[in-house]
This record gives sequence, C-alpha cells and structure tokens, in this order.
Amino acid sequence: MAAGGGCACGRLKMAAAPLPSPPCLLFAFPPGDLSLRAGWAWRPLGATSPPWPPAPSPPKMAAARGRGAGVPPQDGGGGGGSGAAALSGAMAAEGPGSLFALSAAAVSRSMGALERDVWALPGHLLRGLLPLLSVFRLERAEGAARRAGLSTQPIWRKLWDDVMKTRPPNSENITCWRKKFLETFFSNVLHGVLDISSDWRLNDHHFSPLLHSSPHVSQLTLCNMLQGAVELTAEHNQKVLENLAGSLRILKFQRLLSSDQSIRRSLVLLLHRLIHHGSVSQVSMYSWSVPDTVLLVLILSMSAGFWRSGNALAYHSSPCGLCREDDKAQSRESAQERAERGHCGEREWSDGEKQRSPRAPEEAAAKVDGCEADAYLNSVLSRPRSPPLRNQLCEEASSKVPCDHTSVQGGSAPLCISEQLSCHPVLRKTRRRLKSAVGKKRRCLRRSRGPHTDPEDLYDFVFTVAREDNSERLYKNSATEGENAENWNSSSSGSPCTGHAGCKKRGASTGIFPLKAARRFRSVSTLELFSIPLTGETCRTLSNLLSSWVSLENLVLSYNGLGANIFCILSGLRALSRHSDCHLRVVRVSDIFSHMPCMELVCCILNAFPQLHTLSVSFDLKNQLEGNGPEGNPSCGEVEIPESCLEQLEIRFPREPLHTAFLLPVLKASRSLQQLSLDSATLPCSQELGLLLEALKECNPNLNKLSFHDVNLAEHQKEVLLLLRDPGLQEITFSFCRLFESSTTEFLSEIINTVKRNSSLKSLKLPGNRLGNHRLVALADIFSEDSSSSLCQLDVSSNCIKPDGLLEFTKKLEGHIQQRGGQIQFTHLRLFQNWLDQDAETAQEALRRLKAVCSVVSDSWDSSQAFADYISVM
Repeated sequence: MAAGGGCACGRLKMAAAPLPSPPCLLFAFPPGDLSLRAGWAWRPLGATSPPWPPAPSPPKMAAARGRGAGVPPQDGGGGGGSGAAALSGAMAAEGPGSLFALSAAAVSRSMGALERDVWALPGHLLRGLLPLLSVFRLERAEGAARRAGLSTQPIWRKLWDDVMKTRPPNSENITCWRKKFLETFFSNVLHGVLDISSDWRLNDHHFSPLLHSSPHVSQLTLCNMLQGAVELTAEHNQKVLENLAGSLRILKFQRLLSSDQSIRRSLVLLLHRLIHHGSVSQVSMYSWSVPDTVLLVLILSMSAGFWRSGNALAYHSSPCGLCREDDKAQSRESAQERAERGHCGEREWSDGEKQRSPRAPEEAAAKVDGCEADAYLNSVLSRPRSPPLRNQLCEEASSKVPCDHTSVQGGSAPLCISEQLSCHPVLRKTRRRLKSAVGKKRRCLRRSRGPHTDPEDLYDFVFTVAREDNSERLYKNSATEGENAENWNSSSSGSPCTGHAGCKKRGASTGIFPLKAARRFRSVSTLELFSIPLTGETCRTLSNLLSSWVSLENLVLSYNGLGANIFCILSGLRALSRHSDCHLRVVRVSDIFSHMPCMELVCCILNAFPQLHTLSVSFDLKNQLEGNGPEGNPSCGEVEIPESCLEQLEIRFPREPLHTAFLLPVLKASRSLQQLSLDSATLPCSQELGLLLEALKECNPNLNKLSFHDVNLAEHQKEVLLLLRDPGLQEITFSFCRLFESSTTEFLSEIINTVKRNSSLKSLKLPGNRLGNHRLVALADIFSEDSSSSLCQLDVSSNCIKPDGLLEFTKKLEGHIQQRGGQIQFTHLRLFQNWLDQDAETAQEALRRLKAVCSVVSDSWDSSQAFADYISVM
C-alpha cells in the first residue's frame, strides 16, 4: 500500500507539470513513516489509538526569546511535532482518506531539505501546501507564492485569528496581514504576553521570534518599566536591533514608570541606535500622569538629535564604534584648538603690556577673561567624569599655570577646578562672576567626591538643557543668539510672548539650546505628546529643543496642562522660525484650559510660521482666572499675518464667541485654505455666520471642506442652505448643530432639493442632529431619479434612528436605485450610536440589504445610554 501510494502521488504530479528534478523527491519520506501514516488513513473510524508517538514538547517562550537574535540552526530538519499537528489538522479538514493531505504534511516536515523544490511546484499544488507551513516557512514562501499568482493574505489573516484571538482596530483598512501579524507578534513576544508554544505554526526550531519578525516592524510601543528596551539592547539581540534600525519608523512610549540608572542606560543606547543611526521618524508619548523628569527630558533631547556622548551618556559598551572614533577625533581637535587659543591669549597679554596705556592690562585681562575662561570652563564641564580624566585635567591646568597646589591627591574635580580658578592670574577676577554659575553647575552635574563616580550619570545632561542662566553666562554664542531672539520678539507686535515672565525669567531667550558639549545627530520629524503634564522646567527644556529642531515637521501637544507655559513654547517656536531650513508644517495644540484666546494663539503661530500647512488649536474650557477674551485683548486683530501656505485650519473654541473680524485676517492671509473646522463656538449675533460665509467666498476660493461641530445653527437656516448650494464645497459637516431643533417640514424639503441640485457635493455628515426615522426616510429622496447629486458619503450617526426606520430607508433607497437602472454613486453610510439594538432581527435585515448597495459602518451600541435624548424627542 505504501508503494502504491507513492506511485499515485508521483503520477499525479508528473501529469500536472513535469519537473526538472525527480518528482518522487517532493513527496518522499521514510517507508516506515509512510506505512504508518497510510495505514492510519484507512483506520476504522472507531479506533482511538494515536497514529504515531506524541511529538516532542515545544520550547518555552523564554528560551525562544533568549535565542531571538541568535543564528538559527542550519540543519535540514523540519520540526517533527509541527508536521504531525499539521497532518492532524489536514486530515480533520479533508477526511481520513486524503492522500494529498498526507503527502503535503510529510513535505512540510521536511522543508529544510525540500524547500527549493517545493517553491517550484505548480500553483494548484502550492496552494494546498501553504496553510500547512510554519510561520518561518510561510514567510519565506512569499516570493514563490507571488510567482505562482497566489496570495498568502488569507493564511496570515487566519493566523491572526488563531494566534492573536482579537479583532484588530480598523481591520477594514489593513492592506497587508503578513506585516500586521509579524509586527504584533514581535511586540507580544518582546513584552512576554504571547506563548509561542500555544500554536504549532510558531514552533519551528529554525524560527527565532524576534529576529525573523523584526524586519517587518515599522511601529513599536514601549511601556511600563521599559523592559522592552532592556531586552532589545541585550548583547544577544544585537542583530534584532540592527534590523529595527532599518525598519522602524514610529516609536511610542505609553504609561511609563520611573526607572533606575541601568534601564535608562539601555534606553539611551536604544534611542541612539534607532533615531540617531536609524530610521525612526516619529516619537509619540501617551498617558504619563506623573512623568519622570529625567526620563522625559532624556527622550525629548535624544529625539531632537542631541547626545552628550562624552560625558553624561558615556557608552563604553555601546556597539556604535563610529561614534567612538568621532569622539576621539573631536577630542584631539578640541585640545589643539584650546592650546592655540591659550598661546594667542598669552601673546595678546604680552603685547598689551608693552604697547598699550596703563589701562591696557585691564582691558587685555577682560578680553582673555572672555576667551580663555570660557574655553577653560567649557573644556572642564564637557569632559568625562571618571577619576583618571579628572586627575589629568588638573595636571593639564597645573602645567599651564604656576600654582602652589600642583599635586592633587584624593580631591574631586570641583575642588581641582576651584583651586585652578583661584590661583590663575587671569581667571582670578572671573571667579566671583562665575562662582554661582559653577556652583549650580556642580550641583546639576552631581559630581561625587568619592573615587567611584558613575561615568554614565544622566543628570548632568538632562538638567543642563533647561538652565539658560548658567549657559548664557558661560557661552558667548548663546548670549549673542539670545539677544537676537529678544530683538526678534520685541519686533513682533501683538505677540503674547513679548516680555512674558514665563519666557524671560531664566534668561534673555529660552530659544537657545545651551548644551555646548552635546553632539547633534539625526532627529525625528514628528513629536507627539498626549496626556503628559509638562512642568515649567520641562516646557523650558522643550522650548530650547524646539528652537533649533529644524527637521521637525509635525508637532502635537495634547492635554499637557500648559497653562501660562504656552508662552514658553511659543518662544521656542519663534526662535525656530528664524531658521531658513525649518521644515515645520503641522502644529496641533489642545488642552483643557486656554490661557489665551484661541484666535490670538492662531494669529501668533501663523505670524511666526506662514509656511504651515496644518494648524489645529483646541481648548475645552476657558481659564476664568485670566479673564482673557477677544473683547478684552484685541491684539490678535492687530497682528499682521504674512501670506501663508495654510491648507487646513481647525479651531475649537472654549465657548468663546466667534468674531469674524478676528478670523478675517487669518482667512485673508490663507488663500490656499482647503479645509476649515470650527468647533464649540457661539455666534454673538444672527449676522455673524453670514459675515463668515461672505469672507470665505471672497478670501478662500479653494475651500472644499467645511465643518461645524457643536455650533447652534437652529436659527441659521438660510445660511445652512447657502452652504449646501456652494459649488466649491465637496464635504460639509454639521455635527451636533441642532439643525432641526426649531425647524419645519419645509426646511427638510429645502435641504433635500438643494442637495439634489448640487453635483459637486461628495460628502454630507449630519451626526447628532436628531433626524429620527421620518427625516432619515425623507433623505433617501436625495438619490431619486430626477436627482443630479453626486453624493457618495452620508453620515447619520447619533440620530435616534430605530431599526424599522432604517429598513424603510433601505427599501426606499432600493426603489430609487432600481428606477435609475442601478446607476448610483452612493458608496458609504455611517450609522454609529443609533438605536438598532431595539429590534435586532429588523436591524440585521436592513443592514444586510444596505450592504448590497453600499459600504455600511455601524456598531453594537447600547441605546439605553440615550434615554434622556429619547425623552427629549418624544
């Protein structure tokens, strides 16, 4: 029977397509295995004994993670246990007598030796074999499947359902299930929430979970104690980290907790590899209710491309050899430059004594004070803090200047510096001026007096970033730039940051990054901070980073409790706008309380960044303590806004009146505006909306999307109809605008007739307007036979729609489609949060018939939540 089975298989394959290699090889297996399995295939149905000895137990998850970056074994085996499980599944699906299932399962067990021949199989044979492969082999089969005209997407989707056992968000938008599965698989294994022994397809001993899935990871989230960062920077995962450096684009941090020094060191190495020498272009942080300042500033600074590799973030065990070589070369150049500057200062001093007036020595001392002292302190503060380097520093200083304390034993670096400053003939005067700065710098750097100082302490790096006072006294170039920034601020009339204490109390400008010793590397182009409270110190740090972050394209600050610190952020953005190579195009700011009127903030940002493409300003509530408002502070109307490139403007007013006079300068300057969204605004008078529509028609001819949310339009029926007639608008949104609160039946008929005659409108969104059943049924007439409408999308979410009303709307829509011969452009219907759970059977019938006409997006919402709304429309 075994021989007969083998010949039949060979004849089947040869008849299908002749192969260059002997066809028997493709389905060959040891005679013992064949007789055993073939005998089991004809086993009576009542038999209960297993067909073969149980498969060996699979490796545990920890072992798999441990070999995540190791080179997999290069033998020809195929993982015996997985082949047995595959055969069992195939036999259960195709019946006990399926010879193809027997052969395919045997081949899947021997893929290590037969892989190349299997990839040459015809498509109809390969199709049946692919579902029996492990993840490792399936991923390698992509090229062969593509050449055979086959898609592996259904197999990867089934893998997702079997292994992940969840429905991914926005599953209808997933275009590649292979990438989605492997990316999620990588994250789950990294965080220890997936046991690879749970499914036989994950249990191939050739398969290293982290190593083989890492090339498909473009988005990664690190959370809690950053265990993932520690795992990825481990020595055995070096190859995994290299793969991520080439594939990862988005790095997210969520719900972080405070961490110790070793974990931060791992995070430093990870960020340096993935951002500075990698491809990460977006860093996002979410839900950090009590942020660790050290950790937060560290992530922000390294995202901006700054890394103080020579001191606070020393990386003696870092795999980045290129950085080490650059540091050595830079150290040699710095030493040579300091030596040349020292000789230059001595020559100027001697020349001044010989040739100048009696005041010349004092002037020369002041000049050397500004040149030599700054260079000396810079060299001191930028060196690594290991004890040998500190002693070497003291010896260098002693060799330059005669001093009674030429030998230093057991002293710390701060004492050494202090002694050299006190005995240096030139720096003696400078000591009092710099004493407070050096003292603060010492405390900031947390230099230990003991011989066991940690050379990788992060505190000196993190807290130096935000200390503009020390930096401006120490670094001349920073002071010069600060004066320029202050002059620029003072020249901007109407700017809320001019002279504000929050921006000025630490120096002339917060727009200067003072860390001279930090090196600049590649930086990300998108920064997002969601629900992370930012203190004043953190805001000043962020402001400094923003001031020179020229590669930044997208900035999102959402619910950070900025308050008055918004002026500090604006100061940094103003400094950034002065750079000719600034790439900032998208700014989104949202918070609970507004510290300044929305329109004033919009005007200030556009005044600084006319090159913005998208600007979103959103506040929930007005800060009553400040008492700011458009009436009390009309400076936003006085700011002259240059012609901008703005294409999308979104404003959420904290119940502020919508004054067209204040919005008009923005509209006039934004001739390229295409999308405008106004949220939660109040209309101070009945003419205000009409003035706005006139301004839009005159100033923004390219406007094609207009949205109103939570704006009471019940008394503005005329303006609503004017908008629906506008031939330039392709998408109109009236969300929770109370359109039909005090309207008549004639108003609904006018809306329908207006939309029927508008051939340019593509999308109409009416969520939250209490349509009810009868108004929904009436809307079906938009698609009647005499309609010239091109409407493709209709949103009727949150409109008190019941199943019987939806079914009636469906029947009426089907009738119109039949009258038009099936020619209709309607493609999408949104039905979120309606009362479809009141009659599940009727709702299912309506949805089934609607899905034959268009794409329907709905949910299983509990309508009992809307009881109060139901009472109000009874």
